Amino acid sequence: MNVLVVKANNRPASEAISSKMYETFMAELEGKDVNVTTYDVFEEDTPYFGQELFDAFGKVQNGGELTDVESRLLAAKQKAMDVLSSADVVVFAFPLWNLTIPAKLQTFIDYVYAAGFAFKYDASGNLVSLMPEKKAIFLNARGGVYSAPEAAPMEMAVNYMRNVFGGVFGMQIIDEVVIEGHNAMPDKAQEIIAAGLEEVKASARRVVELAVKA
Repeated sequence: MNVLVVKANNRPASEAISSKMYETFMAELEGKDVNVTTYDVFEEDTPYFGQELFDAFGKVQNGGELTDVESRLLAAKQKAMDVLSSADVVVFAFPLWNLTIPAKLQTFIDYVYAAGFAFKYDASGNLVSLMPEKKAIFLNARGGVYSAPEAAPMEMAVNYMRNVFGGVFGMQIIDEVVIEGHNAMPDKAQEIIAAGLEEVKASARRVVELAVKA
C-alpha cells in the first residue's frame, strides 16, 4: 500500500490546524506497514504553471535549448505526476485560504491535471476518468463555518478538490475530515479541534486497515 500525503500548509502546527491535522495523520501511521511519501508543496521546487511550460514542450519537440525555469518546470511536473502515479491512496492536508486552496496546491494540481494522464476523452467527446483505482482523503481546516447552507456556495477548497480528484480524475473519496468554526467560535475552539483530530486518527487507521486487506 503506497500512501502519498500532500502537505499544503507551511505554517507551523501550533498556529495552523491543517498542519496539525497533517502531523496527527502522520503520527498515526508511524510504525505501521504502510509506505508513506510526503509531497510538501511549499518545500518542493514548483514554478508556477504558465507560458514557460508550453514553451518548454515546444523546445523538447524541436530540440531547442531549455531555460532554467523551463527545465525546472518540466522536472517539477514529472515529479508530481510520478508521485501521484505510484500512490494507491492520496491524502491532502490543506487549509481554506481566501475561500479556496493555497496557490502552491493549485500548482501541484496544474501539473497533474493532464489529458492522457488523469483523464481522456472518448470518441464521442465524453470525459473518461483514468484514476478510478486510486483512493483520496481530504483533511481540511477552515476557521469559519462553511457547512451552513448560506455559506456552502462560497467554499471553493473542499468542493474544488472533490470536483478535480473525485469528478475528473475518478478517485474514490473515502474520507473527508473538516475542522471548521474554531475561529468563529473561540469558546468552543479546543473542543472542535480535539474532536476533529480524533477523526483524523480514525481516517489514518482506516488506511492501515486497507493496507492489511491489500
